[in-house]
Formats: sequence, structure tokens, C-alpha cells
Amino acid sequence: MENSFFIDSQKLSPAALEKKHRLENDPSSRTDHMKYMEGMEIINSDICEKVMSQVKEYDYSKYTARDVIAALEHETCSIEDFKALLSPAAEPYLERMAQKAKAETSKHFGNTVYLFTPLYIANYCENYCVYCGFNCYNDIRRMKLNAEQIDKEMKVIADSGMEEILLLTGESRAKSSIEYIGEACKLARKYFRMVGLEIYPVNTDEYRYLHECGADYVTVFQETYDTDKYETLHLLGHKRVWPYRFDSQERALMGGMRGAGFSALLGLSDFRKDALASALHVYYLQRKYPHAEMSLSCPRLRPIINNDKINPLDVHETQLCQVLCAYRIFMPFVGITVSSRESESFRNGIVKIAATKISAGVSTGIGDHESKYSGKESDGAEGDEQFEIADDRSFERMYKDMSAEGLQPVLNDYLYV
Repeated sequence: MENSFFIDSQKLSPAALEKKHRLENDPSSRTDHMKYMEGMEIINSDICEKVMSQVKEYDYSKYTARDVIAALEHETCSIEDFKALLSPAAEPYLERMAQKAKAETSKHFGNTVYLFTPLYIANYCENYCVYCGFNCYNDIRRMKLNAEQIDKEMKVIADSGMEEILLLTGESRAKSSIEYIGEACKLARKYFRMVGLEIYPVNTDEYRYLHECGADYVTVFQETYDTDKYETLHLLGHKRVWPYRFDSQERALMGGMRGAGFSALLGLSDFRKDALASALHVYYLQRKYPHAEMSLSCPRLRPIINNDKINPLDVHETQLCQVLCAYRIFMPFVGITVSSRESESFRNGIVKIAATKISAGVSTGIGDHESKYSGKESDGAEGDEQFEIADDRSFERMYKDMSAEGLQPVLNDYLYV
């Protein structure tokens, strides 16, 4: 099954429609995706070269069953072992991988599973990323919560018992300024013990400001580490600049953030190479910043408003499970998050094997937590969602389900002194 990323935006002006079509069909009309734009900080890090040199030489077809068995028998998983575990040769050994991953998870995390919820505070975006529901050419209801609305949404979430929140925006500095996001962080500190951010990449001093406002960690999706494929998917906006996005987590750590999250969006390109790159991004940064808390996610493509044909190419649940098990074996101490993009049954199973953190009570729309949490009828004054979720369980039900599975749900384990 092939993906059809592009959407027809019927309400665009003739000029905007012409520009959209030109961006899609004429590569020469696009800016250089490897060239920094004005105002973007360059940190001259060595991490990118280390990661991409490994990805460039990765030929997963050369690995054999013998390589996989050897990797599973080694006490410590090397980069070479990890490459073997990501290869097609490892698929027949998924059960053994799961057993080893489960043992590592139990050893380092016990039977705990961390719960959090995302809160989208704005869905305005200046980028044209062809697979994303928020993209600037998609005809959706746009909304930006004001301080009163943010406070109201947070109270609804906090009253459910949640103690960790992830704040998200569309990628628009004009609509979601650093100051606006900072004020949201300050509000979040009233209600939550842990505050994460998933926003557009910013410079070190801006990450430092957001940390001072109350943010603990930053998550950035690289989307794909394949620079050529990245160029064809990100046609307009600051997100088009691949290297600036790559260095986001390091700038966040330089700005004082306590932790950083990493991910590719599996299904955009070769998922095995993207999985390798994501893990090595963490691996090398962990050695450079040993004090930082690192985490990995494994989101797959989901349908969006005005395009229900988007799907994760070649990444079925079996392949996703293989990637997650390989992550756990390679990096036993790293947190692994599985989002509500995945089904209830898959998430129930994977938290017993490799994942340590899952979202609950999720909405990817804007301003709709009261209607979704309390059952009150929506007034219609809400912003559209970024993508369709697969697991819509409430926080209360998720907590009960995890407990029934013999797991210990954890809302927060960080103490400020």
C-alpha cells in the first residue's frame, strides 16, 4: 500500500494554491534544506557526523541469523549487535528479543510504567510538511488558547490525577511565541510536577528561558534522518532546515533542560535506518551529557484530517515491536514512550516488554479537554487535531488497566529540592 501525502485545499486563494503546487512539483522553488536560516544558532557539534556515518554504512541485508544469535548472547549490546537486531534476519527471533528486552526492563525499571498526557495549546503552523494535519496548507480549524483557557484545560487534566504534562504547539513563532510558551510553562507549574515541551526548535538561550519558566525536558521528532527524503516532505518553513532540527536536543541540554526525547516518525522512510539513527542520536549525546535523562519514542504515521490514506509504510506491529525490543536491549537505561497512535492491545503488551511510559487521556485537538474528560457537550469552539489517535482511554481507565496487568503506574518520581 502506497502513501498519498498531498491534500487538495479547496479554500486556498489562487496565489496560495499556485505556490503550494509549485512547492510540490518544482524542487528548484524550495530553499536549501541543509542551509541555516537567519537567526538559527549553529553549535558545531560532532554528534551529527557520528550518527550519520554509521547510518550511511548500514547495510542490514548483510546480517545473518548467526549475527542475531550472537547479539542476543552478548551481555552488553554493541552498536554492531544493535544493527543486527534491527535487521530482517532478527524477525524470526522476535520472541527471544522480547524475552531479553523484558529482562532488561525489569532489571532497570521494575514493573513501573509512567503516565503523562499531552496538551496542545495552539495548532497554527508556518511549515508545509505534507504528512501533518497542522501543515499551513491544510484546511482545518485553527485555534490558540489564551492564558485563561490554558489554565482551565490544565485544571481539568490535573483534577483527573495526572502529574506530568507535555505542552505542544504548531510550529509558528508568530502565533506561539517563546514568551507565550513560557507563560504556559509557568501556568503548568501550578498544577503539575513535571512539564515537557514539544514545540518548534529554538536556540540555546530560548531553551534556557523556557527552562527557567518551568520546563523540565524537550522532545523533538526528527521525522526522518534520511536527508533526501526529508527534503521532499518538508517543503516550506523553518522545519525544512534538517541540521538545525537535528541539533535541537543538544541545544536544549546546553540551555539547562534536564532531559531530552528523540524520535523518527516511522513510515516516512526506511524505518530500520531511521530507528538506528534515533538510537545512535541518544547513544552519542548520552556520552557527551551523562547527567541528562534521555528517552526514545517510536511513533508511526497516522491518518490526518483531509487525508485518511496516510499509513506507516512497511512498519507493522511486528516491526514496531522489533524496533522497541532492540532499543531496550541496546540501551537498558533509556526511557521508551509508546504513544496513543498505537492500539490499546499493543500498548498493553509492549509495556510488559520494553516501554516504560505511555500517554493517557489523550486529545490532539485544541481546547477540548473539558468535553472529553467531563462528558460535557462541546461548544464547537475548538481547534482540529494533528492526527487520529488509536487508543483513547481515559487516565482513570489507563491507570486501572495497568494495575490489572500487574504493573505499577507512576505519575511522577522527581522531587525538587
